Amino acid sequence: MNTVSSARLSSTSLLAYAFFALPLAMAALPVYVHVPKLYSEELGLSLASIGAILLACRLLDALQDPLLGYLSDRLSARPLGRNLLILWALLPLAAGFFALFNIPALGAHATTLWLTASLVLVYLGFSMGSISYYARGAELSQDYHERTRITAARGALAVTGVLIAAAVPQWMSAELGMRAGLAKFTLVFLPVLLIAAAVTVAWTPRTPGVPAPARPGIYRALAAPLSSVRYRWLIAVSVLSGIAAAIPATLILFYVQDVLRRPELSGLFLGLYFLFGAAGMPMWVALARRAGKKRAWLLGMLLSVVAFVWAYRLGAGDAYAFAAVCVLSGLAYGAELAIPPSILADIVDGHGEGGRPDGTFFGLWQMVDKLNLALAAGLALPLLQWLGYQPGQAQAAGGTLSSIYALAPCAVKLFAGACLWFAPLETRNGANPKLSGNGALA
Repeated sequence: MNTVSSARLSSTSLLAYAFFALPLAMAALPVYVHVPKLYSEELGLSLASIGAILLACRLLDALQDPLLGYLSDRLSARPLGRNLLILWALLPLAAGFFALFNIPALGAHATTLWLTASLVLVYLGFSMGSISYYARGAELSQDYHERTRITAARGALAVTGVLIAAAVPQWMSAELGMRAGLAKFTLVFLPVLLIAAAVTVAWTPRTPGVPAPARPGIYRALAAPLSSVRYRWLIAVSVLSGIAAAIPATLILFYVQDVLRRPELSGLFLGLYFLFGAAGMPMWVALARRAGKKRAWLLGMLLSVVAFVWAYRLGAGDAYAFAAVCVLSGLAYGAELAIPPSILADIVDGHGEGGRPDGTFFGLWQMVDKLNLALAAGLALPLLQWLGYQPGQAQAAGGTLSSIYALAPCAVKLFAGACLWFAPLETRNGANPKLSGNGALA
């Protein structure tokens, strides 16, 4: 294992760290994109039931994230450090993901319990691994611009994982059917998870001089991030921006099937979106370096609205137009991947008594991110059912599904942009503000 010796990481060290983002993204996409469609159309559960289960499991998962972040900080000074939680996470994540898409023949009630238990395991493993993983990334460098490079590299590998998770299940489902295709995909995911974890744990550079924070009471430790004005603003903006992204992510398969009526192109559309998200990452890194992270993020939000609002006007057969929407909104998505986590790493500076409580900060951050997905699924799916939408029924352009899929996210994203405009996240010249001991601007 190498040791960090300068502000800029070598390409090999950067790739080794970023590699674990690939299986994490491979696990995340099928859960919030394929699970609603699989369990409603193939297994007969109602959209309202699925939405309620997703919401309940996400809420439970979100509550555990700050505790896992606190535990990660407690382990950070030990020999294996945060890597210990990454390794522990492999078992529940692998077992839960396999169970989620390998469903035995069960009645409706038992299927509901199976879905719930599988999601609990997946979320536990994902949270346990990702919080320590993100905290490790924040500790790799204290350089303002290098952090954006680190988060961009992680985002690029995450996009690669998403592309795999978008294309491979779609291809397997076309050959075998949705249920069998997703089950076979789990056999692709498991070895990738183990190999990526081994590479990241073994070859990510050490971070010398990062002792565990002093041990305040757990309630004090969990409340500490909220003492920062900048952190509260970042959380508020991220909640709104995340909800705006989570609604179409939850509904895209229904939209492609029942509005565009081209379900066979779902994998292609998802692939374009995430491919151009990765392709645009260097642009956002350069823009953040030149204009500041806040301005770059704001531009990404505006681009996403301008690109995505046109999805409301599309209808049957508009595949090329929607592909253009995916390309442009994918470019905007790159800003969401690279910039907010980099801002968060800046905010952690100045906190802690004798160490950096990165795990606690990222635990609360991830809790918020999951609440976004929970709210999107828990509200959008029952709302669609209440408004009369049934999966598999073709919808006219501008109908119920199009409105919730396209217009609602754009409205929320605009509000997020307005909040970001006023958020005190960095100084005018884009430099990281000096922080006082409690995290407020000095």
